[in-house]
Amino acid sequence: MKRIESTPRPDWRKKIESQGLIYSTAIREDGSLCEYWHEGAYYEFTMPEVEMLESVTEELHTMCIEAARYLATGAMGTIGIGTEALALASWSLERSEPAVYGRFDLAYDGVNPPKMLEYNADTPTGLIEASIAQWFWLQDVKPESDQWNGIHEALINAWRKRLEASGTTRLHVAHAEVEASGEDWMTAAYMLDVARQGGWTVEGINMSDIGWDPVRKMFVDLDGESIDNIFKLYPWEMMIKEEFGDNILDFPTAANWFEPAWKMLLSNKALLAALWHLYPNHPNLLPAYMETPRDMTQWVAKPLHGREGDNIIIHADGIDISQSGDYGTEGWCYQEYFPLPDFDGNKPVLGTWVVDGESVGVGIRESDGPVTDYYCRFVPNVIDAPAPEN
Repeated sequence: MKRIESTPRPDWRKKIESQGLIYSTAIREDGSLCEYWHEGAYYEFTMPEVEMLESVTEELHTMCIEAARYLATGAMGTIGIGTEALALASWSLERSEPAVYGRFDLAYDGVNPPKMLEYNADTPTGLIEASIAQWFWLQDVKPESDQWNGIHEALINAWRKRLEASGTTRLHVAHAEVEASGEDWMTAAYMLDVARQGGWTVEGINMSDIGWDPVRKMFVDLDGESIDNIFKLYPWEMMIKEEFGDNILDFPTAANWFEPAWKMLLSNKALLAALWHLYPNHPNLLPAYMETPRDMTQWVAKPLHGREGDNIIIHADGIDISQSGDYGTEGWCYQEYFPLPDFDGNKPVLGTWVVDGESVGVGIRESDGPVTDYYCRFVPNVIDAPAPEN
């Protein structure tokens, strides 16, 4: 794995915006602009590295399912979601309710075994840049090369399989309209598109417009039509607290939710402690414990429901960081501090995508510091193909 400098396309902004990446520019707290899409460099993998990372990702996914079963027993408490929500997640897992996708965050330097940092398995974003924008970058800049990226086709196939198993053809796609950058809206629009290509009749809806018909005991849209299948880009631990959350608890079969309720167990940072309990000293895991660092001298404290680096606390040699945010009251998981690899001051995290249980691609975000937060950069990837034989 190498980081290689590259010349940006002159019209790169126009191109990524036409592909749906409209949220590339962020404003830092000091008022300066931060560009999320960064094609002044790319990361290059060898094919053996890709194959190894695919294998590790799929093994971790399987291990996470077992860790979810462990969490569902209540062995680590109610993990900040409450008794009723934990019971719903457990019920959903036992029914093997179908899922679509998820994204691991891995630390990997090209030399040592990759380490799992977390699993964003309920509402992972970053799809447009990983699936679409970097693929078109490749066609423009390095058309002779390949890329670790089969995300788009895998999503279409996954939705086609969900359709075949459903018995119905209509899918609502919902997002929370309060997110200001446009990322959630565009991610939902992209998921709507791949589901349509998978054969579904699709309809977009805001989360706030989902209604409940108490007579028919079903969720309904603004036209009063039943919502039988719904993809939602909204965290389960938040959704279950909404007004209609009680209806989900009371009537769990009223709709097929994507992602299903058992994803509450995988998106929770308690998963890290469960994994270490079940698979101690696994080469791709870091020690992790609930509520206390125990004997670890260098650690990262992660709020169980935290996102985008909010409320992260790092205590390590020469580093004492406490990020702001609104998380933490739900509880904490302490994970051993593992320094991100450093490529000339750029610290990447590999977001390896899982679709229908298979590893299908990667999106790489890099930062200047030890926390991958709102001001990170997305950098495309290529696979270093060997030169053809004479």
